[in-house]
Amino acid sequence: MNPLQRISGLGANTLAFVENLGGFARLTVGLLARLASILRRPNLIAGQIHFLGNHSLAIIVVSGLFVGLVLGLQGYYTLRRYGSEEALGLLVALSLVRELGPVVSALLFAGRAGTALTAEIGLMKAGEQLAALEAMAVDPVARILGPRFVGGLVTMPLLAALFSAVGVLGGWLIGVGLIGVDAGAFWSQMTEGVDFVDDIVNGIIKSLVFGFTVTMVALFMGYRARPTPEGVARATTMTVVAGSLAVLGLDFMLTAFMFGAL
Repeated sequence: MNPLQRISGLGANTLAFVENLGGFARLTVGLLARLASILRRPNLIAGQIHFLGNHSLAIIVVSGLFVGLVLGLQGYYTLRRYGSEEALGLLVALSLVRELGPVVSALLFAGRAGTALTAEIGLMKAGEQLAALEAMAVDPVARILGPRFVGGLVTMPLLAALFSAVGVLGGWLIGVGLIGVDAGAFWSQMTEGVDFVDDIVNGIIKSLVFGFTVTMVALFMGYRARPTPEGVARATTMTVVAGSLAVLGLDFMLTAFMFGAL
């Protein structure tokens, strides 16, 4: 490949990225502008909350339990070097509430619920169902994408909270039940060291931002997918890749902002 072809390819990729970024922004603004009309369909929103949350429940609970077990085990042997085994509950709770709960649950949400949203909307587009709605003067963004957007925004913080709660339980099972850490010290250190605003509220803010981002990426990829089996498959893959990278990048920026580094 000669230099001119390389430059041409770079320019084409840059233009495609800018076009997708603009389309993503337009879709986001369009959904937010239609939010009032979307909220008038509570039955559709409740159905999407059930679809996204209930179908992701098993992987969230199992993953949260094993993450808590690993944190309890690793944390105990790390704290034992400094004679601070009683702080195991605080270590597990802060790790889950601040970081691992929102981040890991968002990554799992992107892999489970995000791909389902993209595939569903992509298949609707391939089957010309979205075009049929437009022909009947029904706005597909408000009717199809809107309830899924609100459902993802509501579901993600609930899943992150459940992940953290099950993870704390896993840390307790390892620390207190298996290793023999004092139960009173485990819970008292946790309740005294975890701050509601600095830790819990910040974790909720992260989960809301991640839920918004992952849901929007999934909806955009499905809405802009090529109406072919290959196009839907590619859009589903891109949902996981783009959603996961966005979560990790936003986690760094939010953490730096919350701790005053930015």
